[in-house]
Order: sequence, then structure tokens, then C-alpha cells
Amino acid sequence: MFLNLNEIVSLIAAISILFGSISALISAVGIVRFRDTFLRSHAATKSSTLSVLLTLTGVFFYFLFTEGYFSVRTLLTILFLYLTSPVAGHMIIRAAYNSGSYMYMKEFTKKGTSLNYKYDRDETKKDRRKRAAKRQVMNEAFAKNDKEAFSKYNQVMKKDDK
Repeated sequence: MFLNLNEIVSLIAAISILFGSISALISAVGIVRFRDTFLRSHAATKSSTLSVLLTLTGVFFYFLFTEGYFSVRTLLTILFLYLTSPVAGHMIIRAAYNSGSYMYMKEFTKKGTSLNYKYDRDETKKDRRKRAAKRQVMNEAFAKNDKEAFSKYNQVMKKDDK
């Protein structure tokens, strides 16, 4: 019972597509299960990129060896997704961070270890907007290289942390 090359490649392609589908399922579960935007985006970008790579690689090898069809579109799609998916995920996270989105932190995390701000589940939208406005002022001061405004921002944030 020897397998020829087409059968071996078909088996490898099927396994690759199967693992890609499993990775996509894990990504979907992560998106539903995680609590905040940051963790959900991490689940969406990391594992969905892997699932697309595995699925499209399986499709590419299947058509290359069984049909003799070399698909430049599939290769360009893989390249395009690898270039754009991390950037898109980063931009979504950046927008969420700048808008003051809720960030989950474990209860036993020491104050100041992550973002110098202890997030509270009961934090109101007004408080989040206020924090986002302060962060926006800091970003503008940093862009203008205004050291005085930057130091005022740091003093305000230290008062808020206490």
C-alpha cells in the first residue's frame, strides 16, 4: 500500500486545512470568551492570521500538485494578509487605548505595573472619557515637545493614582 505523490500532497493539504480550521475555531472562541477589546483583538489577529496561512497554504499545495495550477493570487493573498493583519490589529488597539476603553487586569496586579492606572470594573464612561482626554493632552504635548505640559500631565496622573 504505497501512496503516490499526489495522494501524499492531498493528505498534507487536507491536514493543513484542518489545522487552519481548528485555529479559526479557537480564534472565534477567544473573541467570544475574552472580556475586553485588547484581549479580543489579540485573539482575532494572532490566531486568525495563522488559520488563514494554514488554510491558504493547504489550498495552494493541493492545486499545485494535483491540478498542476500555480496560483499567484493565493500567494499574494497570503502576503497581503501577513502585511495588513498585524497593522490593522495594532490600529484597533491604539484607537481603543486612546478612547479610554476598559482594560482587564487581574486583582492581584501591583499598582503601576501595567499602565500606571488601576482599572476598575465599576469605572464610569465619564471617568474613561476624562482619562482619554488627559491622555490626548499628553500625546499632543509629547508631539510638540512641550516639556512643561508633559510634566503637568505627569503630576496630574500621579495625583489620580493615589
